[in-house]
Amino acid sequence: MKCTHFRSQMHELSEALKSTWCFAKWARIESQLLKKLSQFLSLKWSDIDHMTTTFKKKIEILQEKFFSLSSQANVSDIAESFISLTVSFNSRITEDEVKQTIKWVKADKASSASDISNRALQVSLAELISVLTSLFNACVTHKYHLKQFKKTQTIVLCKSKKSDYIDSKTYRLIALLDIMSKALKSIMIKRLSDIVETHCMLSNAQMRVRRKWFVISTLDLLIDQVHTVWDCEIKYVIFMLSSDVVEAFNWVSHVRLLHTLKMKTTSSYIIEWTRSFLKNRKTSLIFNE
Repeated sequence: MKCTHFRSQMHELSEALKSTWCFAKWARIESQLLKKLSQFLSLKWSDIDHMTTTFKKKIEILQEKFFSLSSQANVSDIAESFISLTVSFNSRITEDEVKQTIKWVKADKASSASDISNRALQVSLAELISVLTSLFNACVTHKYHLKQFKKTQTIVLCKSKKSDYIDSKTYRLIALLDIMSKALKSIMIKRLSDIVETHCMLSNAQMRVRRKWFVISTLDLLIDQVHTVWDCEIKYVIFMLSSDVVEAFNWVSHVRLLHTLKMKTTSSYIIEWTRSFLKNRKTSLIFNE
């Protein structure tokens, strides 16, 4: 399809002299230029508010939209609990784990505020592997996530195909994380995943973010449930509710998350490191003004 479209476009250009010169001018000048970033337009709080043009007000609107603390979860039902049984956990991080995790990251992805690119770290990994391994082990041993690892940059981008961009809902965020922070987080996530899979802590209906569980597994489970209902003597009507919970991640209650980890008898290393990981995180909003 692309080849056919390209040939038809070239055929149309060849038939009109003016079009040919316009194409040559674009190829000589504009095709070499970087794509211009779209300007960040004025925003407003609601339909009845006036347009906001100042930098400070735009930041306040975006902060309220993406990082609002006004609606906190009710955690009054959580009582102090003492779990005597804990699962075994090897807190020692090996050089092979660090090496595999850092090499797994795409080399040319955008770097964070530290300006350490993924490619630079991967190229110098042989010289830095022992230092990084010692650093990660110290973080786990002391159950502490470094302050430098908690700083991120958040890029504000326009969602495509919107009629206007005066509403904050028409924007989305991309967070740029430090590669060393991502490496340590990936290692800890893998450790936690191994624990919950080994000790069967997840429901069989849990499909997302599990090794060896794919989209086809979700579809197979859904189809089996539908056929089970159809085969019943009493005819039932089948309803399915599909929810997008991605935007809810920023508002997950840290108190309830840590309580759940504790009730699952997860290792104290992971619980306390997770507590440190969640505390006092900072981000810088970046947009084209």
